[in-house]
Amino acid sequence: MISLDQNGDNVPELQMLLADLSPGDARSAALDLAQFKTTRVRSAAHPLFHQIYEFLWQEFGGRGELETREVIEQRLGWRPEKKLNGAAMLYEMIAVTSGETLIAARDHTAIVNCNKMRGGAVVHLSHVLVDPAWRRTGLSGWLRAWPIQTARECLRRSGDGERSNVILAGEMEPPDTSRPDRMNRLHAYERAGFVKPDPSVVPYFQPDFRAPEEIDRAGGPSPLSMVLMLRHVGRELEPHIAGDDLRDVVECLYHMYETTFRDQDMRGVWENLNRFPADDAKVKIKLMKPTE
Repeated sequence: MISLDQNGDNVPELQMLLADLSPGDARSAALDLAQFKTTRVRSAAHPLFHQIYEFLWQEFGGRGELETREVIEQRLGWRPEKKLNGAAMLYEMIAVTSGETLIAARDHTAIVNCNKMRGGAVVHLSHVLVDPAWRRTGLSGWLRAWPIQTARECLRRSGDGERSNVILAGEMEPPDTSRPDRMNRLHAYERAGFVKPDPSVVPYFQPDFRAPEEIDRAGGPSPLSMVLMLRHVGRELEPHIAGDDLRDVVECLYHMYETTFRDQDMRGVWENLNRFPADDAKVKIKLMKPTE
């Protein structure tokens, strides 16, 4: 079934595609999804937008891990047919409700780097939050799988529908055994089959999410040292990732960020990309468990 969002675009309903579940999320197939309602939000005018943002803000805002509302509103205006910085992008939020109660939400961006036609789509997994009462039910597995449908739609609408290569990419804090909450999140992704490129070889930085005026008052941006979590859909068991493929993933993420971040706030993370293997380098990067 197709619905229209507030911008008049077609928004296909989420499908429950068992093949999209990661090998580690197979138990999610037993969850009765008929008890929930899933809604794709692609406009700041959507009735659920502010509720989802506040839901996520309560968890991530205080840690500096959620973009400002203005940035999110801009992302909701992206359309894959209109390239930005050489990339086609489609951002959306997903709300899961039980009755009138919001019990889970996530947001993500599908990105097709149109400057490099050999790849497919990268999906930036921004944030995901499940109400404690609904954790360990299998719902999280679906929240990790549904963005694959966004990737396929972005490929199709950008004119590259014949390519099926999809990589899911998340940014998480490094392992720290003194932080049980952090280790629990890492273990969850590890069980789901996500891996991380060896950070000692390719350190990754996320741009400063603070508002521009706050960054200026602090004397400049402070990029965050993060760890990339990857799921190469259909190739989850491969022990390495090609260096140029990893570089493509990070370029996609930075193309996404630079559309709503100032040039001076992106300079440091772009400079860090120079530490990654060159496009023509035949390098393989070891893939590790997230908790290592």
